Amino acid sequence: MEEMEEELKCPVCGSFYREPILLPCSHNLCQACARNILVQTPESESPRSRRASGSGASDYDYLDLDKMSLYSEADSGYGSYGGFASAPTTPSQKSPNGVRVFPPAMPPPAAHLSPALAPVPRNSCITCPQCHRSLILDDRGLRGFPKNRVLEGVIDRYQQSKAAALKCQLCEKAPKEATVMCEQCDVFYCDPCRLRCHPPRGPLAKHRLVPPAQGRVSRRLSPRKVSTCTDHELENHSMYCVQCKMPVCYQCLEEGKHSNHEVKALGAMWKLHKSQLSQALNGLSDRAKEAKEFLVQLRNMVQQIQENSVEFEACLVAQCDALIDALNRRKAQLLARVNKEHEHKLKVVRDQISHCTVKLRQTTGLMEYCLEVIKENDPSGFLQISDALIRRVHLTEDQWGKGTLTPRMTTDFDLSLDNSPLLQSIHQLDFVQMKASPPVPATPILQLEECCTHNSSATLSWKQPPLSTVPAEGYILELDDGNGGQFREVYVGKETMCTVDGLHFNSTYNARIKAFNKAGVSQYSKTLVLQTPEVAWFAFDPGSAHSDIIFSNDNLTVTCSSYDDRVVLGKTGFSKGVHYWELTVDRYDNHPDPAFGVARIDVTKDVMLGKDDKAWAMYVDNNRSWFMHNNSHTNSCSLSHRTEGGIAKGATVGVLLDLNRKTLTFFINDEQQGPIAFENVDGLFFPAVSLNRNVQVTLHTGLPVPDFYSSRASIA
Repeated sequence: MEEMEEELKCPVCGSFYREPILLPCSHNLCQACARNILVQTPESESPRSRRASGSGASDYDYLDLDKMSLYSEADSGYGSYGGFASAPTTPSQKSPNGVRVFPPAMPPPAAHLSPALAPVPRNSCITCPQCHRSLILDDRGLRGFPKNRVLEGVIDRYQQSKAAALKCQLCEKAPKEATVMCEQCDVFYCDPCRLRCHPPRGPLAKHRLVPPAQGRVSRRLSPRKVSTCTDHELENHSMYCVQCKMPVCYQCLEEGKHSNHEVKALGAMWKLHKSQLSQALNGLSDRAKEAKEFLVQLRNMVQQIQENSVEFEACLVAQCDALIDALNRRKAQLLARVNKEHEHKLKVVRDQISHCTVKLRQTTGLMEYCLEVIKENDPSGFLQISDALIRRVHLTEDQWGKGTLTPRMTTDFDLSLDNSPLLQSIHQLDFVQMKASPPVPATPILQLEECCTHNSSATLSWKQPPLSTVPAEGYILELDDGNGGQFREVYVGKETMCTVDGLHFNSTYNARIKAFNKAGVSQYSKTLVLQTPEVAWFAFDPGSAHSDIIFSNDNLTVTCSSYDDRVVLGKTGFSKGVHYWELTVDRYDNHPDPAFGVARIDVTKDVMLGKDDKAWAMYVDNNRSWFMHNNSHTNSCSLSHRTEGGIAKGATVGVLLDLNRKTLTFFINDEQQGPIAFENVDGLFFPAVSLNRNVQVTLHTGLPVPDFYSSRASIA
C-alpha cells in the first residue's frame, strides 16, 4: 500500500488530494491548487470570442498543440501559450513532487468564498502540471470539472489503514483507545465512556455495539453521495456517452451536446470497464512478477561476481608469485585492472538494480491503486478515470518490454594471463583479452498449457527461458514412435510452435525439444508425454472432395449436385488401431447405389468408390449390397459375393476398420452385412463415401467399437 502513495498526492502541493477534480486529460488536481495555477488569457482567445467569430468549439477547448510550446525544449523554466499573437509567458516552479507548475497570475479569492464558489476571471486558462496540456475555462469555471469521488474514496481508505489505533470520541482529555463502536450512534467509545454515556438499558439497549475495526469497515462501506451531472447539477448520471467517454444525465441526452451521440447503460459500461482494467492488470502483474525474479537474479549476480573475482585474483596471484621478483612490479598493475573490472561490473549491476527497483515500486503502486479503484461501487466515478487507468496500465506494461529485464553485465571475467614468455620479456607481460567462444543457447521450456492433442495431431509450443541472454537460431523437435521406441526429428526451424499430424490413435508419445545456434546445441528439455484420444472425431473434408459434393451441418452432412457418383473423404486418416463410424441415410430417392468404405488420399473422385485400386467399399441399393475393390466384386475369399439386405431412408451404415487385424467390416442397422469384407488392409486410410444427387447422408464419429465385435475379437 505504501508504494501507492505517489498516486494519491497532488502534483502541485505534494499532499494528499483534497476535493480532487478531474481534468479532461485524465489527470487530477486539488480544487484549491487548480485555482492557484489559473492563468488569464487575452480576450481574443476566449471561447466566447472564438464562437462569435464562427469557429465552433467545445466547452473546454485545448489550445492548438501544434502551434505552441508548453514547455521549453532547453528547460529554461518558462512556459509559453501559443495560438495567440502575444503569448504571455509565466515563470514556472516545481512542486514537492518534482512536477513543473505555474504560479497564480491573478489575485487570490476572497476569504469568505471557497475555491469552488469564488468567481474565476474571464478568459482563464489552466495548464495540467503533469502533461502540460492547456485549456480555456468557460463560464462555469472550475465547477465545470467533475469531482473525482473514486480517488477521494481510495485516499480515505488509505489514510484509515495508515492511522493508529482508533481513539474514543468522548474522552475529554488524552482520549483512550476505543473498545467498541455503536452502529446507530456512529461513535467510538472506550469502556468508561461507554458505561457513562451509552448504558445498556432503555432505548440504547437495542443499539448494536461492534469492535472498532468492524465499525471502521462499516463506515467505509456506507453509501456514498450519488454522482450528479456537471451541466445539470440537479440530475443524477444515468447513461454513458460512448463518443465523449463520460457519464451523462437524461437532460444531456434530450437537450445537451450528447443528444445525437451513442449512449449505453451506465451499469453495463461500469462492469465492462472494470473487466478491461482487471484484464490489463493481469498482464502488468505478470510483468511485475518477472521483475521481482529479475531483481533476485541481479542480486545473485553480485554474489557471483564477488566469488568469481576472488577466484580470479587467487589464480592471478599464484601465477605472479611463480615468476618471483620479476613479476612483483607487474602484479600490482594487473591486480588493479582486475579490481577495476570488478568495480565496473558491480557498478553496472547495482545501477540496474536501483533502476529496476524504482520502476517496480512505481508499477506496484499503480497496481495497488488500480485494485483499490476496482473496489469502488460508484459506476460513474469509476468510468471517469477507467480509460486513463487502462492506458496507464498498458503503457507501464510496455515499459517492461524487451531488454528491460535483461542483465547489462555478465558475471564472468573474460581475462586470461599468458605466462609463457621468457623472463627477459617479463616487462612486456600483460593480460590477453580472450574472446570467449559464443555459448550455446539455453534449454527451451515446453509450455504445457499450450500443448495438446486432437485426433491424430499433436500441437506443441515452447519458449526460451525468460532470463536467457543467448539467442537461439532454431529448434529441433523430436517424437518417439508411440511405442517407446527411438526419438526422431519431426521439426527443425525457427518457429516456437509446431503441429505434428499422422499420429496413431490411443497411443502415448514422448516429445522433447532442443535449441541450436552456431556454437552448438542446447540440452534437451524435459520430456512431455502426449496421449492421443481413443476415438476419432472428424467431419468430411471439403478441400479434397469432388466439386459436385454439397456440404452442410458443419461438414457432417453431404449430398451431390450430379446424377453421377462423386467421392468425398473424411478429414482424418487412420494407420493404427480399431476405428468405427456410422452414416445415416437422410434421403434415398429412385434406388441409387451409394458406396461406403475407406480409401487412399489420392483415390479417384469422379467414379463410384471401389472402382480403382485406391478404395475398399460396399455399395448398396434398397435390396442387396456388394463389396468392391479395383472394380472387382469380391469378398475376403476373392469369390463373387452378394449380400441380401439393403438400405432406405433412415437406415444406418456402420464401417469398422480394424488395423490391428487388418480387416474391414460393414454393418447395416447394427447387423453385420455379410462376412468380413476385406482382409490384409494395411497403410493409411481415410473414411470415404460416394453418392449422387438422390442420396444424402450424415456422418457420426467418436463412436466406440460395437460390443459384440469387441467380445469376438478378445475370444479370437
